[in-house]
Amino acid sequence: MSKRIEIDDDIYRYLVSHTQHIGESASSILRRLLELEGTATSAEVEPAVAEQAHGRTIFDTMTAADLAGQRSVVARFLYILGMLHKCHQQTFPKVLQISGRDRQYFSRSAAELEASGTSTNPKQIPGSDFYVVTNNNTTRKKSMLTQVALELGYDQAQAEKIRDFL
Repeated sequence: MSKRIEIDDDIYRYLVSHTQHIGESASSILRRLLELEGTATSAEVEPAVAEQAHGRTIFDTMTAADLAGQRSVVARFLYILGMLHKCHQQTFPKVLQISGRDRQYFSRSAAELEASGTSTNPKQIPGSDFYVVTNNNTTRKKSMLTQVALELGYDQAQAEKIRDFL
C-alpha cells in the first residue's frame, strides 16, 4: 500500500540526485539509501533494453533529474532525442527514414526540413548533426519518439516508456 507524504524541496532534490534509472520509484531509492530489507536488485528493477555494441541505452544514461530540468515539451523532446543519439550514434541515421504524410521529420540540415513543409521550426538535436521538426503537437512528438526508439532497436514496451518521458 502506498502513502502520500510531503517533503522539502532540498530533500526532494537529494532523492532525485540518487536516482539510478528513469522510472525508479521513491520507495526503491529510499530502500537502497537506507539499506532496508526488501531492496529490489538491479536485475529486478532494470528493464530489458536494446543493446548497442558499447552496451549503453537511454535507460542507463538519462537521469530523472536531467529530464526534470527541461522546462518545456520541446526542450524535453530535444533532450530525449539527444540522449538517444548519444547512446546509438552508429544507428541513429535510421531516423532519417521517419516522416509524416506530407512532412519530413528528421534531416542533416535545417534548410532541408524547412523545404519539406511550412512552419516546421527545425531545431538541432543536442550533441548531433541531426535536425528535427518541432512544430508538431505533443501527441505527434510522442509518436515520433516511439518511432525513433523502434528504429534504434528498442521493443514496443521500451519505446512506449521512452515516449512517456515526454
